Amino acid sequence: MNPQDKIPTSKVARATQFVKAGVKVGGNYIKHYSKKILDPSLSKEELHKDNATDVYETLSNLKGSALKVAQMMSMDKNLLPRAYTDKFAMAQYSAPPLSSPLVIKTFRQYFGKSPAEMFDKFELKAENAASIGQVHLAYKNGKKLAVKIQYPGVAESISSDLKMARPLAVQLLSLNDAEIDRYFKEVEERLLEESNYDLELKRSVEITEACAHIPHLFFPKYYPEFSSNRILTMDWIEGMHLKEFLETNPSQGIRNQIGQALWDFYDYQMHTLRKVHADPHPGNFLMTADGRLGVLDFGCIKVIPDDYYQNYFALMNPDTLNDEEKIQKIFWELDFLLKEDSPKEQALFADIFKQMIRLLGRPFDSHSFDFGASGYVDEIYQFLDFISKMPELKNGNSARGSQHGLYVNRTYFGLYTLLNDLKANIRTTKPDWVTPQHLKGELV
Repeated sequence: MNPQDKIPTSKVARATQFVKAGVKVGGNYIKHYSKKILDPSLSKEELHKDNATDVYETLSNLKGSALKVAQMMSMDKNLLPRAYTDKFAMAQYSAPPLSSPLVIKTFRQYFGKSPAEMFDKFELKAENAASIGQVHLAYKNGKKLAVKIQYPGVAESISSDLKMARPLAVQLLSLNDAEIDRYFKEVEERLLEESNYDLELKRSVEITEACAHIPHLFFPKYYPEFSSNRILTMDWIEGMHLKEFLETNPSQGIRNQIGQALWDFYDYQMHTLRKVHADPHPGNFLMTADGRLGVLDFGCIKVIPDDYYQNYFALMNPDTLNDEEKIQKIFWELDFLLKEDSPKEQALFADIFKQMIRLLGRPFDSHSFDFGASGYVDEIYQFLDFISKMPELKNGNSARGSQHGLYVNRTYFGLYTLLNDLKANIRTTKPDWVTPQHLKGELV
């Protein structure tokens, strides 16, 4: 992949790229429907592939928030056809890297020195390049280090990028205007935090120290003296990404051990720290042959408000579904039900959300859960696809559900997907108050 010597940073230059992408998408629709006149049986598969390629090409060159949104949508499989999610998933691992002169310029801007002056050895060629930054290999005092450099203009362009991306998102996503506005507002808040490497450094140290006791987990050490608001330096940790790890054909015991570490990591963050690593895509984890799990990138952290936490996990306890008064109260508090809903709509949406809770909460209804069992994760995404196409939701004028659910649900979807890929059978630990009564007398 050819390196980039320049990233469009001005509003005009970036807006031009978004307009070009929109024009290409529009042209692809015209081409598709022209062909469909001649062949009425033509599916939209080719249209989706063309759109995905054109949009990804634009976003990968813009980098920053534009590419990060693509990465998020690749995980939210219920939002987009497979052609998009497959293409956008590339944002998790690869994007055109910055050229060497631009890397050196960035170091001089924040440290007044070149990387060669700061480290004993620094590889100018990036080891990997993703949505808002790229990682270089360096050495200092015998230590092997990973140096993450943020792309120029990322932080400054987040708000304007999201405004310009909105029409493109309207073309691609099955969301109403209110839902898109809420989606983008929450994304903007997280991206502004994620582009602040001083904040990421603080949170990385805080969370890795708090989770150091969890078995079979390991984390890099971070180095404030070689870090700034746009550059972050940490230990280089060894391991395999998920795809590479699975190609080694690990034993079921090793799969279960890594899966358990993954569940325990999120269980502790959710219920003890009340803040969570909310970017659980495969690129942020490294796995070892002996069953250890390395965790990277604490840029995207969702702090969970107490009232949302109490309501959300009350729903994960299956006993709640047997208490109609309690569940109705929670549905109103979480904006699942809205004041403008008619009695018929209230009944419809209550039933839909009960189905969703039973599905997503299934692992909480037992002491252990086999995520490798055929069909569970597919069942989730099929249900989400079904409700995303419901006219009552798609054509509504209001956003339904708390904005905090975007990252909390995304975290669980990502976690479940990783556990499914591992085919892990694990103990689904949870707080006592989230545990249903029928499990409390059973042996774990």
